[in-house]
Amino acid sequence: MPDFAKLLLLIFCFLLLAESRKHRRRRWTSQLEVQRASHIYKKNHDVTKTWRGKTEQLLRVDDHDFTMRPAFGGPAIPVGVDVQVESLDSISEVDMDFTMTLYLRHYWRDERLSFPSTTNKSMTFDGRLVKKIWVPDVFFVHSKRSFIHDTTTDNIMLRVFPDGHVLYSMRITVTAMCNMDFSRFPLDSQTCSLELESYAYTDEDLMLYWKNGNDSLKTDEKISLSQFLIQKFHTTSRLAFYSSTGWYNRLYINFTLRRHIFFFLLQTYFPATLMVMLSWVSFWIDRRAVPARVSLGITTVLTMSTIITGVNASMPRVSYIKAVDIYLWVSFVFVFLSVLEYAAVNYLTTVQERKERKLRERFPCTCGISHSKTMMLDGNYSESDANSLAGYTRNQMVPEEEKQEKMVVHLAMSNESNSSRKRGLKGHVGLRIIQNTHAIDKYSRLIFPGTYIFFNLIYWSVFS
Repeated sequence: MPDFAKLLLLIFCFLLLAESRKHRRRRWTSQLEVQRASHIYKKNHDVTKTWRGKTEQLLRVDDHDFTMRPAFGGPAIPVGVDVQVESLDSISEVDMDFTMTLYLRHYWRDERLSFPSTTNKSMTFDGRLVKKIWVPDVFFVHSKRSFIHDTTTDNIMLRVFPDGHVLYSMRITVTAMCNMDFSRFPLDSQTCSLELESYAYTDEDLMLYWKNGNDSLKTDEKISLSQFLIQKFHTTSRLAFYSSTGWYNRLYINFTLRRHIFFFLLQTYFPATLMVMLSWVSFWIDRRAVPARVSLGITTVLTMSTIITGVNASMPRVSYIKAVDIYLWVSFVFVFLSVLEYAAVNYLTTVQERKERKLRERFPCTCGISHSKTMMLDGNYSESDANSLAGYTRNQMVPEEEKQEKMVVHLAMSNESNSSRKRGLKGHVGLRIIQNTHAIDKYSRLIFPGTYIFFNLIYWSVFS
């Protein structure tokens, strides 16, 4: 038993010693990791402090007064500009403006920012350094709204080269005014300009110019608009004069847009043409169907008014006539004339029926002859002419002493006699149109479509 107890005690001491060593090893490893992390942190912190001090020493930002332009008091400093258009977001006819997102870059030399370098590598900074140095004060002339993108940080980049050359780039969205001419709308083309100019420095202090001429303007190939086709971008420059401050260099970004016509064909021209054609249907409806012809005419007139109102609601209130106004108002006149045409037909029919009723009251006896045709005869006719009338005998004629008076004879004419009358009255077409109201509808079926087709030929040849 004593030997067994000694063995157990020895095993317990051995386990206790092993556990103590393991604990000391863990504590030593943890202390080593802490020391290593602390050493790395101190090393990185020291590098950041050293690089920061080195940067300030290289650029010497605090040694100069950057509120003044480079070479102050000397010749004008040249500032090159180039632009890359990222997107053309919208064109508004009502507000007469456009919205564009672009990358605006400036190039100039400031010897105060030069620094020694053996590798001739540039240094790149964000917008925080821009607030400490001089940058060109370029603004957009005739702009309504503009801002520099700030997600996730300000989209500003500053790159400084050892010889003092500076590249200053910004990502900007600007809404600017565009003077549009809608006299040919919607068959028009518009030219808009985005203008850049220094706000404070005249041409004696700052000279703005396109860095690479026409190649200074780049556009994204994916730029597209729903209603316009972008024909071309180009750059120009000129001097702008202000009576109070002097002459300034101004740069222009010009672009030409041509409007797509297919949308307006579907939404405006085709509906207006169909309404005009629908108004012609009344010419084939019986003149005695008053409700049908009146309701058709009023419906087409109101529809044309709705189309005109809808088009003008999406347009600015200009004081001149647009091309679409000409088409819509001429179409409205055609629809309105079709309503007046039936008014004339109905009025002449009423007048004719009133005259016939008075004649029947004056000569109540018609001797049993049909009322299908009426013919005005002069009293100076011979007896043989009277006997030659179909279905008449002498005892059916009026007394001979009344032959010198003008009379009305109702005849039941055959097809042969009817055709002979038409040949005899060729010289009185105007009188026939007034007396026979069906002729107005018959001629309207030809005159209205022919005139409207002629108008369309002239319209599309002039404005297309």
